Amino acid sequence: MPLAELSLASPRHLVRFHPKRVPHMFTDVLILGAGIAGIRAALAARAVDPSLETVVISKNELRESNSAYAQGGIAGVLDPEDDFAHHAADTIAAGKGLCDAAVVDLVIREAPQRIEELVEYGADFDRVADQHGVSQLALTREGGHSHRRIVHALGDATGWEVMRAMRKRVRSADSVQLWEQTFLIDLLTVGEGADARCAGALVWSPTHGKTFVWAKSTVLCTGGLGRLFRETTNPDIATGDGHAAAFRAGAQLRDMEFMQFHPTVLYIAGGARHLISEAVRGEGAHLLDADGRRFMGDYSEALELAPRDEVSRAITDVMEKSGHPCVYLSLAHLDPALVAERFPNIGQTCKRFGLDISKDRIPVRPGAHYMIGGVTTDLEGATTLPGLWSAGESTSSGLHGANRLASNSLLEGLVFGKRAGEAAAQSASGRGDEFCARTLEADRPAPQHEPLDVEDLRRSLASLMTRRVGISRDAAGLSDAGRQVDFWAKFAGTQEFSEPAGWELQNMLLAARLMAAAASARQESRGVHFRSDYPDPHPGAGRHVTLRRE
Repeated sequence: MPLAELSLASPRHLVRFHPKRVPHMFTDVLILGAGIAGIRAALAARAVDPSLETVVISKNELRESNSAYAQGGIAGVLDPEDDFAHHAADTIAAGKGLCDAAVVDLVIREAPQRIEELVEYGADFDRVADQHGVSQLALTREGGHSHRRIVHALGDATGWEVMRAMRKRVRSADSVQLWEQTFLIDLLTVGEGADARCAGALVWSPTHGKTFVWAKSTVLCTGGLGRLFRETTNPDIATGDGHAAAFRAGAQLRDMEFMQFHPTVLYIAGGARHLISEAVRGEGAHLLDADGRRFMGDYSEALELAPRDEVSRAITDVMEKSGHPCVYLSLAHLDPALVAERFPNIGQTCKRFGLDISKDRIPVRPGAHYMIGGVTTDLEGATTLPGLWSAGESTSSGLHGANRLASNSLLEGLVFGKRAGEAAAQSASGRGDEFCARTLEADRPAPQHEPLDVEDLRRSLASLMTRRVGISRDAAGLSDAGRQVDFWAKFAGTQEFSEPAGWELQNMLLAARLMAAAASARQESRGVHFRSDYPDPHPGAGRHVTLRRE
């Protein structure tokens, strides 16, 4: 299977600028993103050298991130009946031949310690009493896991509680500045070719406008890009800004075809899409078709606990055969007290639509959930661009392979956030201060000024991606998607916007083009990537699809 590295053309910068017309700031470590990976990187940098100045940039308010919306929990070997080998085997099985065994081993072995750190930060995980009446962390099981190893908080609001504790911790660090409502426009690089190095970022805020932030070390933790699709669990901020900026700066991206679709997203016409956690099926919920028949037995021996990609395709198949816009989750056979205790937030969300989850069927369908592909990183979070580290959903670390195992995502953010933050701080600590603004100018062509309805184009892009680059793909659809995105990019990509909505659109167009190109190159089905024209995995060992800017 020829999966050579792909090179795609892209303008180097989103806006024109001149260093004499933009204010300059200087810091030791710059962290782009304030989710679980970004905050953990900031804490790690401070632990390495408290004298280092660290700036953390948050695109929205600090509380708004993909991490905060995570419901299920964090996976870790904490049960005496479980062990690292079991967790590793489950992760590798889900990854369908593309996991890096060394990365899997590293992350899984660090998991218990990273979870214990969160307890030290004040995260209030759910607990139960053991047979001797001693309080211990409550563990649950989710799809793809062979044992109960998922810690959770507030029943089904783990991300919110974890991020609350971590935000409180980082706010107390006097050497860490937190910049909210600040948008990453582009990474700054100095040098050419093999000598190129990341030197910070050009950012924008409504109060200060454009600002150069020069940094000795930069850590990219910008999260995912679920907003490329019509149905998604991701918040509005998930527009692939970091993926696009890293590509424009010359960093290698890998496996951009691997978008994981969550099988169960609340589907009520006119209502916002809400995640219905994997843990619901982990506790025994059934998936039913429009006629009330439990159908997962037709697709997998693991029934509702099959890996997410299998469940998503099964649901899509049932919807296509029935012509019904959704399927249903049923918890009616479970103890109502258990349902109320484990899923209070999901219960409240559904209640707003007149649904009692202890007895009513919950309408669900798949939605874009987690971006597995991203910036290629090593065991320390270093990218292929010197001076730039990355962690979390913006990366392809080797942990997830071709399909992420449930509740390994927050864990990855913790482990690699710490490692990337430490490595970035160690690099910065060894360099003296250089308060010097480089003579860097943008190389964009002259902008066009044709009026553009940004929201209309975003909706059109999301519709195209859902139809052509969604759960099921084929050569004709991917080719059509590539041509359409290229057409839109010809006029939208040459606009020069002055606010985030336009920059987000340009980032989304680039990320969509990268995803379609990678999906075209992978002429097989593997993990979350399903090609109806190549329905089987290639018989050889799995290989990566890598992309670079021309």
